[in-house]
Amino acid sequence: MPRTIIDIPEAQMREVDRLCKLLGISRAEATRRALHGFVQDNAVVKTDGFGLWKGQGVSAAALLQRARGERLQSAGT
Repeated sequence: MPRTIIDIPEAQMREVDRLCKLLGISRAEATRRALHGFVQDNAVVKTDGFGLWKGQGVSAAALLQRARGERLQSAGT
């Protein structure tokens, strides 16, 4: 299993330790659970943004124009 070193603020580490004690788990297990949640929450991320709208059938210019129009409408109300 790969290992890593991370820096965590002391106040946050105290809270992690408190929760680990209550849950009866190690810091490593808490970290694994947190990373599992992070991966699950972001599983739909498929791109870094390059070509994000490719194949969507709408131009970036049209999307920008629509967003600007919506912003102007909401600012006017």
